[in-house]
Amino acid sequence: MNGFGGFLLRRAVGTVVTLLAISVIVYVVFYVTPGNVAQITCGPRCSPEQVHQVAEQLKLGDPLYLRYWHFLEGLFVGQDFSTGTSVAHCAAPCLGQSYQTDQPVLDIVLTKLPVSLSLVLGAMVVWLVLGVGTGVLSAWRRGRFSERALTAVTLAGTATPVFVIGLVLMIVVCGELRLLPFPEYVNLTDDPEQWAWNLLLPWLSLALIEAAAFARLTRASMLETLAEDHIRTFRAYGVGERAIVARHALRGALAPVIALNANNVGSAVGGAVLTETLFGLPGIGQELVHAVKVVDLPVVVGMVLVIGFFVVLANAVADVLYAVADRRVVLA
Repeated sequence: MNGFGGFLLRRAVGTVVTLLAISVIVYVVFYVTPGNVAQITCGPRCSPEQVHQVAEQLKLGDPLYLRYWHFLEGLFVGQDFSTGTSVAHCAAPCLGQSYQTDQPVLDIVLTKLPVSLSLVLGAMVVWLVLGVGTGVLSAWRRGRFSERALTAVTLAGTATPVFVIGLVLMIVVCGELRLLPFPEYVNLTDDPEQWAWNLLLPWLSLALIEAAAFARLTRASMLETLAEDHIRTFRAYGVGERAIVARHALRGALAPVIALNANNVGSAVGGAVLTETLFGLPGIGQELVHAVKVVDLPVVVGMVLVIGFFVVLANAVADVLYAVADRRVVLA
């Protein structure tokens, strides 16, 4: 337990350091740039008085280290914004305020985040079931026609863009067969059944691409594990092939699958832009694209920080699951 506790502590410290590093990079990229930072932040339609007000809010007259410190203060203790006639307080974690809608960025994130999480987590279940199952079956049936057919399917899935899969699914399932209505996002708390039915096609569209990668990785890991000495020993003692695959080979092959899944889940929170746009899902990715188009810099910065947080968090969780699956990681 002490060894595992120390491992968790090291991973927690590493996660905090990584998040701080991301905040430094994001601040430098977006706020320490050539040109009029206040004008870029406020937007092209701002008057000179509004640009001056933004420059005061960002404290552009202070040294760089103090400006970054104020940025961190907003994240951990909150920040005050001048509205011209009064002062508004933005509670921690304060990601800034949109100069296009005057909304706190955190409120925008909290509005869009459930949509993206609904899409990504549901798709994750589908791609794990399809990808790992296909990979295991391909490794088990190696050299047979079924294995070659599954390999061809996974290659086709990897090469097909998500918008093509989504369009085909909508045309066939919704248009021709009329099995499902055209997707329209429904809150989980309002109607769980309609929430699932309306997200079924987006889940499949996103999952089929990812499942192909998981199938190939699982197959390669399974074949490598099945060639190890301890597997030969099990066979020599008469252990059945199904038991070897299910109890021993699969567990040994799961480590790279866990790592890939964590990376995909974290990046997909903000990276499923095509899927969200195609099906009209008002998620993080679609909002980020809109903020870039209208040059709403505080929203862009806030969204990038949130996406970075989920990527780091997902990888930290993957490290813990990796250690549970293989205790040798704890001792490394």
